[in-house]
Amino acid sequence: MADQFDMPKTYDPHKVEDKWYKHWEENKYFRSTVDPEKEPFCIVMPPPNVTGQLHMGHALDNTMQDILTRWRRMQGYNALWLPGTDHAGIATQAKVEEQLHKEGTGKYDLGREKFLERVWAWKEQYGGRITTQLRRLGASCDWDRERFTMDEGCSDAVLEVFTRLYERGLIYRDYYITNWCPHCQTTISDIEVEHLDKPGQLYYIKYPVKDNPEEYIPVATTRPETMLGDTAVAVHPEDERYRHLVGKTVILPLVEREIPVIADEYVEPEFGTGAVKITPAHDPNDFEVGRRHDLPSVQVIDKEARMTDEAGPKYRGLDRWECRKRIVKDLQSRGLLFKTEDLSHAVGHCYRCASVIEPMLSKQWFVRMKPLAEPAIAAARDGRIKFIPERFTKIYLNWMENIRDWCISRQLWWGHRIPVYYCRDCDEMIVSKTPPEKCQCGSTNLEQDPDVLDTWFSSALWPFSTLGWPKKTVDLAYYYPTSVLVTGRDIIFFWVARMIFSGLAFMDEVPFREVFIHGLVLDALGRKMSKSLGNGVDPIDVIESHGADSLRFMLVTGNTPGNDLRFHFERLDGARNFANKIWNASRFALMNLQDYAPEKSPAREQYTLSDRWIISRYQRAVRDCTEFLEKYELGEAARVLYEFIWNELCDWYIELVKPRLYGKTSAADREAAQHVLAGVLRGALELLHPFMPFITEEIWQRLPHRGRTVMRASWPRYNADLADREAEEQMEMLMEVIRGIRQIRSEMNVPPGKQAEALIVTGAPQIREVLNSNLSYVESLANCRAEVLAQLADKPEQAATAVARDVQVYVPLRGLIDVDRELARLNKELQALEKDLARVQGKLNNPNFLNKAPAEVVEKERGKEAELSSKAGAIKERLAMFGE
Repeated sequence: MADQFDMPKTYDPHKVEDKWYKHWEENKYFRSTVDPEKEPFCIVMPPPNVTGQLHMGHALDNTMQDILTRWRRMQGYNALWLPGTDHAGIATQAKVEEQLHKEGTGKYDLGREKFLERVWAWKEQYGGRITTQLRRLGASCDWDRERFTMDEGCSDAVLEVFTRLYERGLIYRDYYITNWCPHCQTTISDIEVEHLDKPGQLYYIKYPVKDNPEEYIPVATTRPETMLGDTAVAVHPEDERYRHLVGKTVILPLVEREIPVIADEYVEPEFGTGAVKITPAHDPNDFEVGRRHDLPSVQVIDKEARMTDEAGPKYRGLDRWECRKRIVKDLQSRGLLFKTEDLSHAVGHCYRCASVIEPMLSKQWFVRMKPLAEPAIAAARDGRIKFIPERFTKIYLNWMENIRDWCISRQLWWGHRIPVYYCRDCDEMIVSKTPPEKCQCGSTNLEQDPDVLDTWFSSALWPFSTLGWPKKTVDLAYYYPTSVLVTGRDIIFFWVARMIFSGLAFMDEVPFREVFIHGLVLDALGRKMSKSLGNGVDPIDVIESHGADSLRFMLVTGNTPGNDLRFHFERLDGARNFANKIWNASRFALMNLQDYAPEKSPAREQYTLSDRWIISRYQRAVRDCTEFLEKYELGEAARVLYEFIWNELCDWYIELVKPRLYGKTSAADREAAQHVLAGVLRGALELLHPFMPFITEEIWQRLPHRGRTVMRASWPRYNADLADREAEEQMEMLMEVIRGIRQIRSEMNVPPGKQAEALIVTGAPQIREVLNSNLSYVESLANCRAEVLAQLADKPEQAATAVARDVQVYVPLRGLIDVDRELARLNKELQALEKDLARVQGKLNNPNFLNKAPAEVVEKERGKEAELSSKAGAIKERLAMFGE
């Protein structure tokens, strides 16, 4: 390429990222097709909602998936990262209804068919936003395979699963307490309810005993509005306080309805008053008690969260909160409310709209979970599925072992409509994938169930529905089970568990071998990012300001499996600095490779100590990075690369090799330096590519290379023969000497351009030999004239010293700095430190201060004392060196 060596002075990610992504996508480098000769590696993307836009959680999750996919692809696996989006029933319908509201109309005005046409049009217009944003992040998905939970194939899988589960007796319809969202106007599952601690009150109410108005049972409740639907009061069978009342009746306050006193072990005698009101239509536990005792269910709150006719004429039509106030006032006026207590208690909220959930009795469709959960439990216990970190196995098992039946029906129009048909003439129910022509009674007067399936019902099938199931496709046979699922800890129950039992139920095989769990991205204060707090950070804004590579690298570094990550802009700046460091180092390398002939491979004996050292350190980086990736320690793998590239390659080797590149040695020596620099830099870029794909491609293309793209280059392999422990130890000793001289120069304020004298003393002949053979490294990088000695007759006057392993370094300062001025400066600084130290110690020796000051203030002063003492001691050591 003509401009191969003409790199711009500064790195501009905007000029690089879009260019290379288009190149990758146009050349189908992300494409994966069945190849029996290659081992597959498959990840299915957790499908983001079509209503969504990229947030930091998505950015972290997809960066990790991309790292694993790019790495395995370079290792030679037939890597498939299968993308797709979720139809997001509640959220998408809400978006379209919001549009209609602005137009002055609603879904009922349009009717179901026309409304669904509007939703599909909305999806076509806005549904691709998040996949476009994922491209900007660098996601190397096989976009030709992109799926949607309501496309034809996925929809066929949903209908197939429903009918099969029904035929196996695992789907049923019944009245049950469900979580109703008055705002979204649909049921939601138990795990879609967020329980938030809210301030409230506990109301103590008298329930008078029939035929004995002087006696009552005290009942405590946080929801007095539901008492209008009470059908019993329950006590524990062994509670002596109330045993004589079991079997009798009490009068329900305000309603004047007689309700029985029942005995049930569900009641905890120690909690509250030991007597609880039973409202089967509005509480899941009460519903179970009602079933055991054959109690009626009285529904007093409707789907709009308003009081029903059953609540009585005085309360009918009131909002539930207004009704609560009215009831409390009425109870007080009748002397039936004898106490209230403030308390904080968990209140269920809809995780989508944050409305308070209303437990409500309704007829819904359910999946019977116990038979499906048992194989999924066994798969985790016997190791067919492995959670990373392992601690999440226990969390998963605990939920699965206590699982409740899953309410799968939703009162929406957008989604997979339940494939159940009702005959209006004979009430027959028909479950069928395709609409039946007529009922067994001969009637064609059929009506389909109006509800749709829970969105998670379709996404539970994602690992196999996206590969063609229920058809027996070649893709399904080759890629299933997938290799690993990468997901956040917050959807283990929403999605992971459901995919596991679905895969076992319909494929007789787990959907993935490993589940890699990562934490959440929190703000700098450790809070969850949310719209309400206004603390979210838009990944696209970050890509605009810092580049996608910087965002990706920041999200991964310091990240450990399963743990949350705090977002700090300082760390983001650090990642951008790393990109700039790589760019500048590569630019220097390319300027010195214009006459490089890669086909000329130097003999190993031509390599210098620094060559052998950097080759060995590169091999260890290959080994460590690969091992960490195998263990899903992506943060540690990134750390290894950062330290190798920044510290060893850029800060040390490039500086060490400059004299040879500048032609100050032989032509053969320069060729060897070019060969090592080009090879190690290219290998480092290949290791870094999964983490920072754009900048690595841009630079790799300019270096001598084989192949058309770095993303299809072979992943570097560790070569033990090139790992040179002796070279590493020798070079480390030299680096310590150089660091020691540099530190002396820094601490003594030696002008950067002034050359120092350095006496390097060691009694070890082998070390002297290494030092003498490589003295140019010390002199070049420490800007000094150095002499290696076996021993020193007399210690030089006014010399600073440093220790490096078995080596003593002396740097005479006379003539190097103005000693008198330095002495004056040090004495002045010491006086100031001692004055501050005396003041702090005076405080710490004062009993009044120690007794009255807060503990944290005292501790802060102790810290100051330690810091000042340390600084003063260091200055005294320097003064002693000058003989003062």
